[in-house]
Amino acid sequence: MIERLTPAGVPEPRGPYSPAVRAGDFIYVSGQGPINPETNAVELGDIRHETRLVLGNIKKILEGAGASLSDVVRCTVFIGAADDFAAMNEVYGEFFGEAKPTRTTVVAQFVLPGMKVEIDCIAYKPKV
Repeated sequence: MIERLTPAGVPEPRGPYSPAVRAGDFIYVSGQGPINPETNAVELGDIRHETRLVLGNIKKILEGAGASLSDVVRCTVFIGAADDFAAMNEVYGEFFGEAKPTRTTVVAQFVLPGMKVEIDCIAYKPKV
C-alpha cells in the first residue's frame, strides 16, 4: 500500500509532490530545502544554518510518519559548493550521531539562487 504523507507542522511543498510517501515499510522523504516551517519561507544563510533547517524539517516529517532519524537508511545531500562540505558534514553528524545512514553527496546547481543545501532520505520503519 502507498500512502502520501503531509504531516502537520512541516513546510508546504513548493510543487506537485508529497513531503513523504510510505510504501510498505519504507518512508521516502522528498528533498528538503532551507524552509522555516513556522513561516513557510525560505531562510537562506550559511551552510550550517541551512543544513540545520533542512535536517530539522526531515526530522519533523519522519516523526509525523511515525519514524525518526535513527530509522534513516539512505540520504542524498546536494550542496551548491564543494567548499561547504566540511561544515555541512559537521551539522549532519550532530543530527545522525551513531545512526549513520548510507549517503551520497553531490555538488549541484539549485533552481533557487543562493540556496546551499537540499537533502532527501529513505527510512525503514515497519508498521506495527
